[in-house]
Amino acid sequence: MKLATVPNGEPDGGLVVVSADGDRFLKPLGIPTLRHAIEDWPVASRELSALSRQLQDGGGDDAGHLTFGAPLPRAWQWLDGSAYESHGELMQRAFNLDPIEHDKPLMYQGMSHLFFGPAEDIPFADERDGIDFEGELGVIVDDVPMGVSAAQAMNHIRLLVQINDWSLRRIAPLEMKTGFGWILAKPPCSMAPFAVTPDELGNRWTNGRIHLTLATDWNGEPFGRVKTGAMSHGFHELIAHAAATRPLCAGTVVGSGTVSNADFRQVGSSCIAERRGMEMLDEGEARTAYMKFGDRVFMEARQTGARSVFGAIDQRVVEHRPSA
Repeated sequence: MKLATVPNGEPDGGLVVVSADGDRFLKPLGIPTLRHAIEDWPVASRELSALSRQLQDGGGDDAGHLTFGAPLPRAWQWLDGSAYESHGELMQRAFNLDPIEHDKPLMYQGMSHLFFGPAEDIPFADERDGIDFEGELGVIVDDVPMGVSAAQAMNHIRLLVQINDWSLRRIAPLEMKTGFGWILAKPPCSMAPFAVTPDELGNRWTNGRIHLTLATDWNGEPFGRVKTGAMSHGFHELIAHAAATRPLCAGTVVGSGTVSNADFRQVGSSCIAERRGMEMLDEGEARTAYMKFGDRVFMEARQTGARSVFGAIDQRVVEHRPSA
């Protein structure tokens, strides 16, 4: 099942069910938003599944005129992990950082009251802040009780999503030194247009991991073609970690962290910081600049045969213009 949100002037937009190819849609009668659906999933999923079957049988209306926002334009919680060890290890080597001694997943809580849609221009205050994209995957859960096991957490994963976790790299080190969480360095994230149920991926959803290729282009040039399955901790383990001392409410979004592979010199990267880290190791200094106003980033998670799963994020970085 593939779900999307159409902006309609309301904070959470309007929910639609979309065909597998994204070309047709149906609007549920009694479920106005994805937030309502995820908060009453046992009931809502029955109606949504019935509409999805109608779309499979050729029903539905033409979706060509629709503009899609983020599937979940706002959420109660955004919890982002760092589940790709190759990314963390590269950053530690490049910046001569001490290894983080831990036996649990790494995670922080970011802002969640706004997720940008997949084609929105993204405003930033200053190019000098080090504007960077970060290609990730994520899951949306229903109500997760405190103390849930990783095995139990699998049953609470309702939807899978693709995320661009924007970062301001010049600010992040300053905030990290305070010992508190990120505020200024982590602006709102973006989401690709479609949220899908795990069964849509078949055997590409295994052991709490999504096995696809995340394609990233920067200003029309290939930047990374990275396999997404190399997580050191699956999503179920990230959820269990987050819920160890508190419950998670329905609609919580849990991210994977920057998608990365150990052979990053061959497959590329999902963020600029990783390329700069490679340059520091190989050439002694970083040569690739961060994004400038007017730059575009394109991200799309694909199956074999270049079939898109979540649709594409295709966005331009622009200068923020304060309102009068």
